[in-house]
Amino acid sequence: MKEKILDYLNKKHDYLSGDQISKHLGISRQGLWKHIQELKDSGYQIAAVPHLGYRLESCPDRLFVFEVARSLNTKFVGKKIHYFDYLASTMDFAMQLGVDGAAAGSLVLAESQIKGRGRLGRSWFSPKYKGIYLSLILRPKILPAACPILTLMSAVSICEAVKEVTDLDVQIKWPNDVLIHNKKVAGILTEMNAEVDKVNFVVIGIGLNVNNDKKSLIAQATSLKEQQGEEISRVVLLQELLRRIENNYFLLEDKGSSEIINKWRNFNLTLGTRVKVCYQDKHIEGQATDIDADGSLLIRKDSGLIQKISSGDVTHCR
Repeated sequence: MKEKILDYLNKKHDYLSGDQISKHLGISRQGLWKHIQELKDSGYQIAAVPHLGYRLESCPDRLFVFEVARSLNTKFVGKKIHYFDYLASTMDFAMQLGVDGAAAGSLVLAESQIKGRGRLGRSWFSPKYKGIYLSLILRPKILPAACPILTLMSAVSICEAVKEVTDLDVQIKWPNDVLIHNKKVAGILTEMNAEVDKVNFVVIGIGLNVNNDKKSLIAQATSLKEQQGEEISRVVLLQELLRRIENNYFLLEDKGSSEIINKWRNFNLTLGTRVKVCYQDKHIEGQATDIDADGSLLIRKDSGLIQKISSGDVTHCR
């Protein structure tokens, strides 16, 4: 009912009498008052003036399900949203949902995480009401070896969404770091549940620093607010991100990885750079020359041999 009240107030943009709202929604005046108080407690600024009624003044920057779902207009991504004020880890929750049979496109959102994590066991700092912390369940019909392309697809989607909403220049450091001016603004963690020749489901985790204050960020990190100089609507940005993920996912299904890789190249910061890569307790160094059809990085070592890296920790050599 609270969603219906907000929708009605949003459409009118002026004072509406309690009697008018009650009749329109088919609830009592007392029931309406109770819902209005609950909305105020959630952070909505609703003016109440005798003889005039109620008017919605402003909405809180919260990732409430009904706010995210309103005008999202996706076909399957975000059709089912699990929202939490705080959660240990959106990844852990989403992985269990996947095991339990949750539909593709199911989304887990948390305003904060206690044990948010990134690649290689690193933690992801998740301050409350500042960033976007999500995990998305997908059920792609691809082989397990092809799953790295989903990380690249997600990175491209983040860059496109940030560019659309803020017009900031965003770049990708292979495989999963999204940077602005060489400082990390977002990270991606992709985990899968698979058999030898079949992917049961994939969970894509995204952590995006949106309105984090500079003092709360480590030296190698930044936020959109720091770069833009003003706060960004997390709801608007999240909606754009979900649309971009869905569009790129359909593109991947329809045309294979080539179109995604071409998009990735437009944002990439790694190709053409000398890099050091740590993977599987090994270290190699060379020139990052290209990525292949499954998203793996191709490195030309000093010997001239080309080595394919599907995962690892990459350092750009200065």
